[in-house]
Amino acid sequence: MRQIALPPQPVRFIGAGPGALCHLTLGAADALRQAEVVIHDRLVGPEILALIPQGTEVIDMGKEGFGPSAPQAAINATLVAKALTGRRVVRLKGGDCGIFGRLDEEMEALEAHHLPFEIIPGLTAAAVAAAAIGQSLTRRGRNRSLRILTGHDMAGFADQDWRGLSAPGAVAAIYMGKKSARFLQGRLMMHGALPGTPVTVVENVSRPDERIIGTVLAALPGALDGVDGPAVLLYGLAPRHAAASLEQLPPDPQQEAHA
Repeated sequence: MRQIALPPQPVRFIGAGPGALCHLTLGAADALRQAEVVIHDRLVGPEILALIPQGTEVIDMGKEGFGPSAPQAAINATLVAKALTGRRVVRLKGGDCGIFGRLDEEMEALEAHHLPFEIIPGLTAAAVAAAAIGQSLTRRGRNRSLRILTGHDMAGFADQDWRGLSAPGAVAAIYMGKKSARFLQGRLMMHGALPGTPVTVVENVSRPDERIIGTVLAALPGALDGVDGPAVLLYGLAPRHAAASLEQLPPDPQQEAHA
């Protein structure tokens, strides 16, 4: 009998949320349970990885800013190779796969081989971090927009609309901003941002070792001393209530010396 070639299974891009199991969507959990191959990032929480069925091929292809990382070309090649086997492949990314997740590069790699895919969005770290400090990312009368920024890009420290960010009431979620904190501080204050503008650092969002550090723009670089885990900087937002995990830091003496 003539064999009919079955169409390839669509690769599922899944946003896993920032780490905790409670922030994984039902659709993402269902897709994970059906997966035969899972290619995951470094920031996917252990509770979520524990949902992967036994016998599933699990491939860790994590990236770390300024640290050891799987080259993007290798990730693309692995994704294509596994998809071509006809198995159910999941590409599991931390947070939301469409926010600073290099999603386009991986979709384009699949499209080049005429391989189908679908996207299951996830909760981005900024939304969960804001909830952790009891704040909304937008508020009537305060900010009519929300900016989601990266602290650095392929060219180095990322340039932004500093004048807009320095306006009263501006709110931004800054990803990958630890190394660029002094650059961010300098550019913002140069364009008129007040030294007392609140900034909240949320390290290891939603994980058991989550840490919340409330500070101000003038003290931002010092506030990041000892912050080793992935962190989101919530510019323009202060924690609603003090908590045991909250640290209020004094102004940055280096910044004061130049005032």
